[in-house]
Amino acid sequence: MGRGKIVIRRIDNTTNRQVTFSKRRSGLLKKAKELAVLCDAEVGVVIFSSTGKLYEFASTSLNFDLAQFGLVDASVDVR
Repeated sequence: MGRGKIVIRRIDNTTNRQVTFSKRRSGLLKKAKELAVLCDAEVGVVIFSSTGKLYEFASTSLNFDLAQFGLVDASVDVR
């Protein structure tokens, strides 16, 4: 017997939404760490909460050059 499917939509109840965010954030960061270790990959995750709080994970020091991947303009300092 497996878990039931859920409908992916915004959670109206503020308390339930915060609890779900916290649990899913923890799960996502755990998966990112596992991916970095198991596959020897450079992994970076940045999460902003609805209140603007920043949560991040980087498998390296995150000083790698994002311009190398074409994600930002090379002339912009992201540090």
